[in-house]
Amino acid sequence: MRTTLLVYLHGFRSSPNSTKAVMTGEAVKALSTSEHSYEWYCPQLLASPGQSMDMVVQHIDQSKADRIVIIGSSLGGFYTNCLAEKYQCKGIVLNPAVYAARELEPHVGMMTAYDSEEPFDFKAEYIDELRALQVERITDPKRYFLIAAKGDELLDWKEMVAFYPGSKQLILEGSDHGIADYATHLPAVIDFIEH
Repeated sequence: MRTTLLVYLHGFRSSPNSTKAVMTGEAVKALSTSEHSYEWYCPQLLASPGQSMDMVVQHIDQSKADRIVIIGSSLGGFYTNCLAEKYQCKGIVLNPAVYAARELEPHVGMMTAYDSEEPFDFKAEYIDELRALQVERITDPKRYFLIAAKGDELLDWKEMVAFYPGSKQLILEGSDHGIADYATHLPAVIDFIEH
């Protein structure tokens, strides 16, 4: 029996209940067969990037899975780069914040989560933690699949494209930061996970 650990990392102010996380989780769980099982791990990430990474790394290191695939959206895509390089595994990035420290610096202070309105303090030191996690360039483009929306209202899709040279890329005309039409593109995500 082969096992794949599938790690899904949500974006800034988001949660495991995000539409993309839930849809991906259902699709991945449906992949398990008698020969190949899929272990789904989609944690609530912490405000601290360093602590978030420590938590995820600890889970991965304890897993007995034969292979790892990481999927991340927005800030989760930034974390995906870090983990895919660390574990030399596949990374699927959905509108990733490739330079997260720069993107999130203006957001230092009290924030609320999208789906719970739960307040949290996004501290200045977290920007330093993001800088410490920055991947300067990916080492093996074949391991990456980028989905980038030209209609992303928060991040620059051209920067994403430039960050993953030579990798599999799906560039969406229009759409938005949350990839509202994600259901349409989920089969391509599943295909990349499986092959």
